[in-house]
Amino acid sequence: MTDLADTVSNMKKKYREIFIKSADAIQSRVDEIKPSDVEGDIFDAFPCNSKGEQWQNAVLDMFENDISHEIYRKWNEILDYRKMFHCKGCATCCNLACSEFSPEELKAKSLSGDKFATQFTSIFIPYKSSEEAEKVYPEYLKLLADVKEYEVYFYHCPKLNECRRCSDYDNRPQICRDFPDNPLSILPESCGYYQWRTEVEPVALMLHSMVEIIDYYKQKIPYKKEVS
Repeated sequence: MTDLADTVSNMKKKYREIFIKSADAIQSRVDEIKPSDVEGDIFDAFPCNSKGEQWQNAVLDMFENDISHEIYRKWNEILDYRKMFHCKGCATCCNLACSEFSPEELKAKSLSGDKFATQFTSIFIPYKSSEEAEKVYPEYLKLLADVKEYEVYFYHCPKLNECRRCSDYDNRPQICRDFPDNPLSILPESCGYYQWRTEVEPVALMLHSMVEIIDYYKQKIPYKKEVS
């Protein structure tokens, strides 16, 4: 069985390498459209209506109408590829649903109209203790305990029968039908989508890095295009 700590460590290492490559690629595209007679950096403050400001406008347009669209297209390709894989019935996702929100917080979010919280609370109930949840996927709970980035609450579905099958499968909520919808989620090797996650991880990491880099550019570029 793969050690989860090693898996996460390797993923972080891959992400750092991919992030640097993505940053270089995006910077190259920014430089390609820079007018030859403009001096300075993309993050500099240029005079109004100057070529420098026009360059910043062009860069923002490139992010919005070119690169972002490509990211969206590739992300949808990843999700479409997920359809080639199927649940193997390990029931880990049913027996160990995690949330950064407590049961009380989820109920409050549901009452305020949060659709995800409404679906979540309609199907999952909290474990009485972390020890109960640990029996389902001990390696994952150990990983979370070692990281300790934030509090995690554990839930399970009471509709599983003795054969680890959903007793109300046809009426399961959309969050169950869509799981896993994040190709960077930690999945057990027993999960039918584990291979999907493994295969698409490099592309998913690349897309994630590009989103982070573009957001950084948007925040730091002083020129802001007027929204019509």
